[in-house]
Amino acid sequence: MTAFRLAPAVAEAFPGTRIALVTATGLRGRAPWPRTAEAVAELERRLADGTWLPAGETDPRIEAWHAAYRSFGTNPRRVRPSVDALGRRLAKKGALPRINPAVDSYNTVSVRHGLPAGAFDLDHVTGDVDIRPAHGTEAFTPLGEPDTVETPRPGEIVYADAAGILTRHWNHRDAHRTRVTEDSTRVVFALETLRADHDGRLLDTAADELRDLLAPHAERTAVRHLAPDHPHVVL
Repeated sequence: MTAFRLAPAVAEAFPGTRIALVTATGLRGRAPWPRTAEAVAELERRLADGTWLPAGETDPRIEAWHAAYRSFGTNPRRVRPSVDALGRRLAKKGALPRINPAVDSYNTVSVRHGLPAGAFDLDHVTGDVDIRPAHGTEAFTPLGEPDTVETPRPGEIVYADAAGILTRHWNHRDAHRTRVTEDSTRVVFALETLRADHDGRLLDTAADELRDLLAPHAERTAVRHLAPDHPHVVL
């Protein structure tokens, strides 16, 4: 079992934080996921016909993340929150990247609702996970760059387990070690907002949509929440 904890310093600095943790166990990532494929295609069709656009920099959901990044010393136009970067890529190219069904599922839900999302293969997580300010001594190897080692600056918000950093700049980029592949069978997906008073229901809707995409391809799914008034969950 893995605990996820929201550090007091993060809860105090960002009191509107709410994180939905969607777990899937017994995941089958090598079979076709037709509902996910259709969800991706539908989003791309809506973009093409002009009936939907991804959230941009002036959207309050994205503005909140830009403000958070600046507060811990990250320039959000150089190092963008994941949903901001994904939305910009979609708007430019007209298509979402196809990675694998599980990743495609959370990417689609993330950009549809304007909420950052990430995922960790729980079989490669060491110990518990804390969402906390970095100490400045931890190691991080970015997704897709297995030979790169970075050191987050002190105070940068990170997800961290006992072996290192799982994602830098709160939600900019996940770690290579805990990446989700077609062979991942125990995965936790994190959907986030800093505006729980405005976007709490949106977060719930997004988590339910993601769970619905995962459920046909998993033995079990569940949704749990982290927030300042509920800073600890066990998966």
